[in-house]
Amino acid sequence: MADGTDTFIREVQEELRREQLLRIWQRYGTYLIAAVVLLVLAVAGYKYLEYYRISTAEAAGASYRAAIALSEQGKPEDAQKALEGIAGKSSSGYGALAGLRLAAASAKAGKTAEAVAGFDAIAKGSAGDELLRDHAALQAAMLRLDTADWTEMQNRLNDLTNDKNAWRFSARELLGLAAYKAGRTADARKTFEQLLGDQGTPPSMVERAQLMLNVLTEADVAKGTGTAPANAK
Repeated sequence: MADGTDTFIREVQEELRREQLLRIWQRYGTYLIAAVVLLVLAVAGYKYLEYYRISTAEAAGASYRAAIALSEQGKPEDAQKALEGIAGKSSSGYGALAGLRLAAASAKAGKTAEAVAGFDAIAKGSAGDELLRDHAALQAAMLRLDTADWTEMQNRLNDLTNDKNAWRFSARELLGLAAYKAGRTADARKTFEQLLGDQGTPPSMVERAQLMLNVLTEADVAKGTGTAPANAK
């Protein structure tokens, strides 16, 4: 008798659950279906965007390699056109690489203003990774060293000199040279001493930094005595 009662109670409870589910479905079924559809569409959209990103990057890579091949084959004009197409259309790292090669070619041809504009566009753009953008910023600063004032060089290089930047050593050396050129010997000395104090500074750069510190010291001595040191020329 107890088993029959238990069975009856379970059947009643199951029937009640079915009725509750039916009422929930009648009330919210449309929303549940819409949610499922949206989830499916979101997953499909993500998969498509991922496929598009990969296929676009692969196409850009193939185009970039083809452009380099044209350059190696002695077809600079064709290579330039191909690189311009990649730089103008690709938002991947290959777009930044193409832009870097175009700017470098302009610099080699003596088109300094055009080269600086090209490097600046990459440095301030979103194509490529941070390493490439910082490299472009450094190249632009190098080209501006002879004509830019101290403030401009500071603005161009300060962000590149921090301890975590991959280009910090070159940026510090360039900033020191800019300070020396601007007659800011204290700033120049500080920057070159910073290079000497960093164990990661490349040996060749350490030598140049020490040489510049010697030049600054000789200049200070000459100013203090009113005559140039004996070994100065």
